[in-house]
Amino acid sequence: MITRDDVLAARDAIAGRLHRTPTFSSATLGPGVFLKAELFQRTGSFKPRGILNKLSSLTEDERAAGVIGVSAGNHAQALAYCARLEGLDALIVMWRNASEAKLAATLGYGAAVDQKAEGPPVAFDRLHELQAETGRTFVHPFDDALVAAGQGTVGLEIAEDVPDVDVVVVPVGGGGLISGIAAALPEVRIVGVEPVLSQALTAALESGQSVPVEATSVADGLNAPFVGELALQTARERKLEIALVEDGEIEAGMRFLYERAKLACEPAGAAAVAALMTGKAGVDEGQTVVCVVSGGNVAAQTAAAILARR
Repeated sequence: MITRDDVLAARDAIAGRLHRTPTFSSATLGPGVFLKAELFQRTGSFKPRGILNKLSSLTEDERAAGVIGVSAGNHAQALAYCARLEGLDALIVMWRNASEAKLAATLGYGAAVDQKAEGPPVAFDRLHELQAETGRTFVHPFDDALVAAGQGTVGLEIAEDVPDVDVVVVPVGGGGLISGIAAALPEVRIVGVEPVLSQALTAALESGQSVPVEATSVADGLNAPFVGELALQTARERKLEIALVEDGEIEAGMRFLYERAKLACEPAGAAAVAALMTGKAGVDEGQTVVCVVSGGNVAAQTAAAILARR
């Protein structure tokens, strides 16, 4: 497990290179409810925090060889952006049916993209094949201590903005974000939120190990094919609670954030609010709670369809 010291070191490593995202109160959700707006981070999600921390650790030989990643979403865009920031060559493995908007953004940041994988289950196989061929350093989207420590800087900012926070509600895909926040806030109750249609951490806790899952949620940012061992260990050690939300509840949370909080988030970014609105986060009256709105990268047609539904 990573520690708070690891997160503090990550904060120093990435200082001044990314946004310090705002934390807003939400009177409609409750007098003690706050929203950590990570959709305002560079590339539209929390992901650059961990990637920049990882890239800062590379040797000169590793930098010369370039980096490689696997993602069809926020990690792809963030790795492409951060590699350009660092002057590194980046290759991203995406699958064939990846979002056209996210593919375009990844290419726009200057990365090369390989789309020979047919879907998430085989994308990691394709990544390992290319890594062996090219000698690039793999920047894992979630199961890496340096990446998770960088994501934990979200927690440090929460503690500064809401020092009396009792509960932090965090969306969970592969588990890097919740691992980092749990390390940053060792005395705070952390509640993870997974879609019913994407239960990688829940399945791992039930099985005793990380296992492949079929993830089909509308919250594609949370559709990890498995959860990281780091997140599984963190969940066990910290006895983290996991709330499961339906896709319809996520969409309702997204509409709320758009209409009432004026936050144009993606479905994954609305998962924490969905758990709070449905009572599944288990927050007691009078507690101070922060919901992490983790990202805002969603295709316009997808957002329009969700916002139009009732």
